[in-house]
Amino acid sequence: MSSDFSGGVPDFYGGTGGINTGRSTMMPMNNAQSEIQFPHRSPLPDDAPQNLHRRPTFIGKRSLADFQQQQQFQFLQQQQHQQQVQQGLGFYLRNVKPRSYQQASPIISLSPVDFSASSSSISTVATRHTLPILQTLRSQPVISTANTNGVGKPNCSAVASYLNQVQNSLYQESEEKMMNRLQELEKQLLEDNNEDEEDTVSVVTNNDEWSETIKNLITPSGNHLSPASSTSSCSSSMESPPVSSPKQSIVEAATAISEGKIDVAGKILTRLAQVANVRGSSEQRLTTYMVSALRSRLNSTKYPPPVLELHSREHAISAQNLYEVSPCFKLGFMAANLAILEAVADQISNKLHVIDFDIGQGGQYLHLLHALATKKTDKPASLKITAITEFMGRVDERVKAIGDDLTTLANKIGVCLIFNVISCKITDLSREKLGVEHEEALAVNFAYRLSKLPDESVTTENLRDELLRRVKGLSPKVVTVVEQELNGNTAAFAARVNEACGYYGALLDSLDATVSKDETCRVKIEEGLSRKMANSVACEGRDRVERCEVFGKWRARMSMAGFGPRPMSQYIADSLLKRLNSGPRGNPGFTVNERSGGICFGWMGKALTVASAWC
Repeated sequence: MSSDFSGGVPDFYGGTGGINTGRSTMMPMNNAQSEIQFPHRSPLPDDAPQNLHRRPTFIGKRSLADFQQQQQFQFLQQQQHQQQVQQGLGFYLRNVKPRSYQQASPIISLSPVDFSASSSSISTVATRHTLPILQTLRSQPVISTANTNGVGKPNCSAVASYLNQVQNSLYQESEEKMMNRLQELEKQLLEDNNEDEEDTVSVVTNNDEWSETIKNLITPSGNHLSPASSTSSCSSSMESPPVSSPKQSIVEAATAISEGKIDVAGKILTRLAQVANVRGSSEQRLTTYMVSALRSRLNSTKYPPPVLELHSREHAISAQNLYEVSPCFKLGFMAANLAILEAVADQISNKLHVIDFDIGQGGQYLHLLHALATKKTDKPASLKITAITEFMGRVDERVKAIGDDLTTLANKIGVCLIFNVISCKITDLSREKLGVEHEEALAVNFAYRLSKLPDESVTTENLRDELLRRVKGLSPKVVTVVEQELNGNTAAFAARVNEACGYYGALLDSLDATVSKDETCRVKIEEGLSRKMANSVACEGRDRVERCEVFGKWRARMSMAGFGPRPMSQYIADSLLKRLNSGPRGNPGFTVNERSGGICFGWMGKALTVASAWC
């Protein structure tokens, strides 16, 4: 398990405390009565005495040769003992894995462990003043959580000091108990048997005597920093970790909100606000907009989310700028126009009637008029556009002005255009009400309109399905649908936030490749996107203006309304791809793909819009 702290314990790994690269440096020990034999070391020579703890028996006087032989044997025994202890402890210290930290650990101020104790002091501890740790060691767990680094693992200084004390105490145990104890230390201190680094916590003991003993071992005299305060300091540092992934932190804040953890969500948003920048990278801008949206979700009184703003003229202009600048949206309109022209290509009368339920700024029909003007036919092209508005009892002047502009353009390029504006309810839709003539080929265009109608998850009226059934009753030649590829309707709140991050993050990236940040239209576009994000995240019920769905759900909904897919031809896909790559440098990041009868337009593999045709 990784730690959230930096700095580590430099006096343990490569510091100045007599320890380097995890190996202990021990002074020779003159105690010939102590013996530690490790499994990975070869035994003593065959001529060595079998019982090293038996007190030698003196019988009479010894010769000079006997005395020299005895002295030489004791010297070899001490040298062999020292090597075994050094390499044995080095084996375990090498397995104390260094941690990567981010903040200075409070343990760094502790004095380094001194392994150069004199042999006389070790002998005294081993033979006369056995520590209370021996009695506790046989019945208690290895280390208390007071000596951990705040995440359930022993800190390096405590491990080193503890091994030193264990070395002194274990000299009195037999060879068999010694090996068992060392194996236990390997499991409990180093936890090498856990290769997956699971979040397991060392065993906690409530024995006050044991905790006090360990505290005295690792806390130098004169240092008033207790392990408890160290752990508290570590915990407080972990409360505000740096934001490594803003998108992940945004999802975590949304999850906390959905679980009712308002304080946790507020702290995450505070940290995110520090890395947000409305003039920075696409990720920083996304963070700015999402933090604002989540704050509106937390406190709608202090940070009211946009609702009416999405119906304003300013927002409509922002959306139109997006449609003109982004190839994904512009090509979506073109795909719908080409599908309409392809569906009515065999129409003898050459009269086309298009019903549009959200004409916007009329930009889609600029391309359609030019396409009709270039179409080679015996009779001049005739186009009738009927715009349906929500203004009951009066004509929308804005839409009427759009019709006037389109009529002026049509007259210039030689296309006969009739533009009508009708205000009626969905339940009143009929061919007679819409003025559909018998010889006209009827087409219905849904461009970013269906997602703005409430469905069964909002109201029992279910205007979305009701409109589709009414349109099916008009017997149109073709119905075109262009929508954002975004699962933002019935998804859970946290999932909806995650989906919004992925979608709008890719959209902001694509804008960086198409238009400069300093252009006025770019500023208005992102202001509109921020309103869309805030409304999608912070609002529920009827206040959530846009309820986008993925193409699979649209396909199911169209099928339930009685429509069948009308696959777009390869000619349409090739034409759009050619237009996408036109110009001096093209747009290599944008993609055009066919999917289940629809055409997807995306950025770097992420689908942003999908155009489809139905009949």
